[in-house]
Amino acid sequence: MQPRNMSMSGVVDLAAVKAAQEAKAKAEQARADAARQGGGGAVSPADLVIDVDEAGFERDVLQRSAEVPVVIDFWAEWCQPCKQLSPVLERLAVEYNGRFLLAKIDVDANQMLMQQFGVQGIPAVFAVVAGQALPLFQGAAGEAQIRETLDQLVAVAEQRFGLTGLTVDPDAEPGGAQAAAPTAPAGPYDALLEAAVQALDAGDLGGAVQAYKNVLSEDPTNSEAKLGLAQAELLQRVQGADPQQVRKEAADRPADVTAQIAAADLDLVGGHVEDAFGRLIETVQRTVGDDRDTVRLRLLELFEVVGGEDPRVAAARRALARALF
Repeated sequence: MQPRNMSMSGVVDLAAVKAAQEAKAKAEQARADAARQGGGGAVSPADLVIDVDEAGFERDVLQRSAEVPVVIDFWAEWCQPCKQLSPVLERLAVEYNGRFLLAKIDVDANQMLMQQFGVQGIPAVFAVVAGQALPLFQGAAGEAQIRETLDQLVAVAEQRFGLTGLTVDPDAEPGGAQAAAPTAPAGPYDALLEAAVQALDAGDLGGAVQAYKNVLSEDPTNSEAKLGLAQAELLQRVQGADPQQVRKEAADRPADVTAQIAAADLDLVGGHVEDAFGRLIETVQRTVGDDRDTVRLRLLELFEVVGGEDPRVAAARRALARALF
């Protein structure tokens, strides 16, 4: 397994847009399969912290990540900071009552996993959500920072992938049934959302855009469709663009709204989130009237793509407010 190095906030490059959609579909399928096979039993609090090795990684981490976010604690017996951090993570795993599962990996005994995740030093904490890996933090972080990171993780897991966690029963026997999140009944727009994912897989960006718009015409607050539409429209805008030409025009014409917006789209697709936001905020400062409003609206669309919980979005919103007022 080669982890993806992606942020919790969402998807900003071409591959990751599809990956997030595919991961959600796989997570939903895994939960449905578990339900058909009789899964869904409660776990004991002791089952919320598990030791994982290379042999059991796929079963204990990858497969479980379709049910619940799995937080990975890379540690070693000789690591003093690990002895400070690990008990905090273990206590929070129980306190969060099944909203995440803590997997402890001894790096001395599992060198391959350490290398696959690109761990440079320990303690190091990662998460796997619906098969996708992301770094959380390195070093003995303070409890307030850990809680904030975990809160973001469980929120994204629920909002983006529908992972509501495990059912915990204090009276359950340790090592008993591994619980799957209850399988929600099919929603009225599942077929349209699946059609959008299939269109993305086929490279039919226009079809994906229309499928998401069809959902939003009936349910304007559907968060999955809003995110999918923002992502698909971004990809549609940059499709076929000549990056060198777009960037040259933006450099040559700093006051040209169209040129700056096109370059910001490319920045975001390339993963340069702060560059994209900064470019448009500077353009807002240089423009007035309809031009300024055009730039502002595009910036809000890019916020939607990245995700409102991303700290870069929060910082850019504050900068935009200062530029406007």
